[in-house]
Parts: sequence; C-alpha cells; structure tokens
Amino acid sequence: MPDARPGISPLMAGLQCRCPRCGKGPLFEHVLGMRERCSHCGLDYKFVDTGDGPAVFAIFILGFLCLGGTLIAEFKFGVPWWAHVLLLGVLTPILAVFLLRFLKATLIALQYKNKAEEGRLAKD
Repeated sequence: MPDARPGISPLMAGLQCRCPRCGKGPLFEHVLGMRERCSHCGLDYKFVDTGDGPAVFAIFILGFLCLGGTLIAEFKFGVPWWAHVLLLGVLTPILAVFLLRFLKATLIALQYKNKAEEGRLAKD
C-alpha cells in the first residue's frame, strides 16, 4: 500500500485527473488508460482497484440525466425524433467519457486517502 503522505483533496484529484499523492502527475494515459506510476512523485499505481464502481455510478447518473432530458425535450418542447437521436447519439458518449474519467480518478484518490485494500484474514 502507498505511504502515509497526506495527498491532495480527492475531489480536486478527481476533477484534475492527477496523482492522489502529489496532485501534479497525470493519472491517465490517453483517455481512460491508467499509467503505471506517477511521472512526478513516482507513486506506483499497482494499489488501484476501482473495479466496476465508476461505470455503475456513471450509468445511474447518465441514465437519469439523459432519460430526464429526453422526456422534458419530448413532452415540453415537442422535439422531433431525429433531434433526439442526434443529441443523444453525440452528447451521451462524450458525457460518459468525461464522467468516467472524473469518477475513476475520484475513486482512486479516495482509495489512496483511506488506504483501502483487499480484505485479508491474517497479516502476511
């Protein structure tokens, strides 16, 4: 598990997608690929295990926003069907990528701050 340095705020690390210890090194390589370690402070990211958490949160948040927005647009403004397809076909994937980056970075920062690790029955 990483050392006990205080790190930065998990919310700031999530918003900036930066290292949870120093807040300077980038967390991701390309769009959602994790780096092996921080390029600034050298923190090894092997402790990271967010699992399906970011995807589940993103599905619930985006589902609520997209479905609610679609229902409002349809029943309040009478938007034609092709506008729904155009808006949701472009807007939803873009929002999904940004939301997944934010949620994954935030959960990594929370995992680092709280020293969360896999449960064990005995110390090794």
